[in-house]
Amino acid sequence: MSETKTMNVPVVATRGVIVFPEQEIMIEVGRHKSINAIDEAEKFFNGHVVLVSQKDVLIDDPSESELYEYGSLCHVKKVTRKQGYLRVTFSGVQRVRLENLNDDEKMLFSSVTLLDDFYGDGAEEAALLRRITKEIEAVSVQNVAIPQEMITQLTMGISSSQLSDQFAQYFPMQVSRKQALLETLNVNDRLLMILEDLNKEQAINAIENEINEKVKSSVDENQREFYLREKLRAIREELGDVADVGEDSDEFREMLDNNPYPDYVKEKAYEELRRYEMLPQAAGESGVVRNYLDWLLYTPWWQETEDIEDLNLVRKKLDADHYGLDKVKDRILEYLAVKNMTQSLNAPILCLVGPPGVGKTSLARSIADSMGREFVKASVGGVRDEAEIRGHRRTYLGSMPGRIIQGMKKAGVVNPVFLIDEIDKMASDYKGDPSSAMLEVLDPEQNTMFSDHYLEEPYDLSKVMFVATANYLGDIPEALRDRLEIIDLSSYTEEEKLMIAKEHLIPKQLKTNGLKKSQFKITEVQLRYLIRHYTREAGVRQLERVIASLCRKTVLAILKDGKESVSITQAQIQEWLGKTIFEYGQKEKANEVGVVTGLAYTQFGGDVLPIEVTHFDGKGRLIVTGQLGDVMKESAEIAFGYVKSHAKAFGIEADFFEKHDIQIHVPEGAVPKDGPSAGVTFTTALVSSITNKKVYSDIAMTGEITLRGKVLPIGGLKEKSLAAHRVGINRIVIPKLNEKDMEDIPNVVKESVQFIPVDTIDQVLKEALV
Repeated sequence: MSETKTMNVPVVATRGVIVFPEQEIMIEVGRHKSINAIDEAEKFFNGHVVLVSQKDVLIDDPSESELYEYGSLCHVKKVTRKQGYLRVTFSGVQRVRLENLNDDEKMLFSSVTLLDDFYGDGAEEAALLRRITKEIEAVSVQNVAIPQEMITQLTMGISSSQLSDQFAQYFPMQVSRKQALLETLNVNDRLLMILEDLNKEQAINAIENEINEKVKSSVDENQREFYLREKLRAIREELGDVADVGEDSDEFREMLDNNPYPDYVKEKAYEELRRYEMLPQAAGESGVVRNYLDWLLYTPWWQETEDIEDLNLVRKKLDADHYGLDKVKDRILEYLAVKNMTQSLNAPILCLVGPPGVGKTSLARSIADSMGREFVKASVGGVRDEAEIRGHRRTYLGSMPGRIIQGMKKAGVVNPVFLIDEIDKMASDYKGDPSSAMLEVLDPEQNTMFSDHYLEEPYDLSKVMFVATANYLGDIPEALRDRLEIIDLSSYTEEEKLMIAKEHLIPKQLKTNGLKKSQFKITEVQLRYLIRHYTREAGVRQLERVIASLCRKTVLAILKDGKESVSITQAQIQEWLGKTIFEYGQKEKANEVGVVTGLAYTQFGGDVLPIEVTHFDGKGRLIVTGQLGDVMKESAEIAFGYVKSHAKAFGIEADFFEKHDIQIHVPEGAVPKDGPSAGVTFTTALVSSITNKKVYSDIAMTGEITLRGKVLPIGGLKEKSLAAHRVGINRIVIPKLNEKDMEDIPNVVKESVQFIPVDTIDQVLKEALV
């Protein structure tokens, strides 16, 4: 080895590219340090630059220790400037060793030692050249990577040094092997390394030939079928019988061969595939079979996502998406905790029941996000046909799987969070009862072998986490309700609506309407004004709509009137949203005779229900008006019968009912009303009207009565108390048996409302009548 001289030169680090002397190569240069090095070389170093390979190609900014010590001095022959990068042609000049690499953040620069090749024994060199020539000619027959020009040059007296460098350039080898050839200065040693690589390649070729012979001699059944199918396809094309169906069938076979479908699915698919290949494509059944194979093979059978096991992270995500709802969040965490502990658990069937707008659907989506699962939704509201759930049999024209399998295909995995929306609104007719078909879907003991009429093969739904939603629990069939874990989402209190507006609705609408936080200013006082006078709902949909309206008008004011920001005031709200829609605290303003405030539980949450009673000359008839259902009519008749039978106790004249007609009216007659909780209200209103005693305006009541005057328990106490609190009621009469439900009532309601538990109607009258 002879070291001729040293020089200082810019350095370009390459990703797996090694340049040898007398080799020309084009490289795209994109890193700013490398671009600067090229520019510097052209300006001050006569186009000379050193190319050195980095050890790890994934590193963007390699340090000295991450570069090889040896590289190549190159000459920059041509530079083509593109947008963001350079296309540079380099010509290799000489091997170099980097002595002192300097990185000044602008580019790499180094002092390098120029290295010359040196030769060993001449006889050994000649023998190596002759052996290498034979080996290259043998290998080149099977390895197209070695160009013919290199083989020709071997017979034209190419030098040993040139041969070794050209071999490294053309022969496929790892970067580390090329680097080793670059660092080897002894030409004979390089020739030995080349001979070693050629012998190894010869051995590999021999093994490949042996394998090919074995494969060729052992034609198995699959190959035989393939040849026969190709012949059959060619015959059909000659006859003009069908178009080419080979691509489809090949795709299906590849899916079956390369994926772990259940054995019974593979057996069914191969059977249908054979039918598909035999059918003329013009035949109507061909499309039916192909569609079936699409559904069968693209429905997930084994694909699965991993659940997030960090329970604190799950809770944090749920809290970020929804305010409150602690019971629901606790139930989800319980499920994940048990699953993490046991590593196997049938998913629960949760049913979120509550009025519209309280976040049932969005909560289901948040459950999926927090668990790291796919989310899919199927709305079954108004579904009457059982085939919508179980699918249509393939004998029908246009048949397809039911919504369950459709949802699973859309999810693409066997363990999504599957939302069945509005499960209480399913109906039934002569086509079947979809709620009965849903029993199998939502029963953990049965859904491991769910049967879809279209697929015809059992499908395992046990890993799916089903979440159902409903507005009214009473509309869910009892058999179906028995399979659900009911979680109530009640109406929001004013405080909860305020927090939801501040934390979720306003940020969402600001983003939707392109506003900055500083451009839209609204105080807590004005938010309460919106809640009280422009919304009356269980959820927050109307609240979100009015906030969205204010945001849109703010955008218009900023762009049209040139305002920088808008502060929302009460006057501004009235100007933009119009006059107030609701009167806050809408209850009776004064004590009145024959008017009692009742409480109702509707599918939209709790509501106050004023009941009016009057009497006039007549023949003892009971007139009930106000679009009441059968249950409420019965309550009115029971109350009427109770008052008649206890007339003497109430101080009512014996012949009063013979000379007077009595009318019970519930306002808003266009709205149907029904439910078993108006008995005490009817009785109180009757006694008040007949005895001319006033009823306190600040009291509301709920409860059913018997003919003996006993007060029976009711449902929906939380929703009813929220409604009473919303309109400013101070006292609520409730059945004593409902005291156990008091723990569900928010503290803000308990603090401002007095609850009066009663056993009999006499206690009710004592509290209600002035």
